[in-house]
Amino acid sequence: MRIRHGLLCVVILAACTGGERSSARDGAPPPAKALKPPAIGAAAPALTLTDLDARPVSLAALRDTVVVLNVWATWCQPCRMETPELVALSRQFANAPVRFIGVSVDSYGAEPEIREFLKEFSVPYAIWLDPQKDVQAQFLTIGVPETFVIDQQGVIRARQIGGFRTGDSTLVTAIRASLAP
Repeated sequence: MRIRHGLLCVVILAACTGGERSSARDGAPPPAKALKPPAIGAAAPALTLTDLDARPVSLAALRDTVVVLNVWATWCQPCRMETPELVALSRQFANAPVRFIGVSVDSYGAEPEIREFLKEFSVPYAIWLDPQKDVQAQFLTIGVPETFVIDQQGVIRARQIGGFRTGDSTLVTAIRASLAP
């Protein structure tokens, strides 16, 4: 009877601890919490980078404007395919409080290739450099391209994983909704 009672106590104790081992007992670190990308409706992470002229730039400085933040790279074929659409949209919203920002995750020293890409596609919007891939770490992007629409209060209103196709109204709808009072 005592053995059964003792076993029952061990089972109950194990169930109450959730089966996790303490790092004090076995030297292993506690389990890491799963990272989650910022949700639609959550504040955009603080992002500070440099532009092509090595000037510091940040999302915080763009409050009171809607930001279309496009994460891309010169070597990315879907990025090349969506760039004409982004250029057209940036021109469509040129007179609205909307800023298009391209964040290049190309490696250090890729500025000549980036400038050639911008010239090839006549990109009129600002380009920020992120060779350390801070944007990918902070926004937990899946890859490139990936685009976020951030409203005037700095809240993420839309996220597009992958490239946009001609005629896709998703981005326009998100921008207009972010501009609405």
